[in-house]
Amino acid sequence: MTIRVLMVRKMPRLFGGMEADLLPQLVPLLEDARELAFRQPGYISGETMRNISDPYEYLVISTWKSIEDWERWFAKPERKEIEGKIDSVLGVPTEYRVYSYD
Repeated sequence: MTIRVLMVRKMPRLFGGMEADLLPQLVPLLEDARELAFRQPGYISGETMRNISDPYEYLVISTWKSIEDWERWFAKPERKEIEGKIDSVLGVPTEYRVYSYD
């Protein structure tokens, strides 16, 4: 059963537009996470979108062949390490929601 995982990431709103200073730290981590996901068995696709009404919020949608493929990826130490770094830069945890087709 194919599933989709929605991940919400929120940039902090910093004084004087300083959030742009986080991008040099954040972008390589996001690229690393995406590259690792591409190599995972069961990974089909992914896309990243920015919220029009809240430009500090991003939505990442990944598609997986099965919940088991997603759960294996989610449990990987390499993924956890990168996610921890991303959440540390952002100052808030990534939110996850997993959906299936009925």
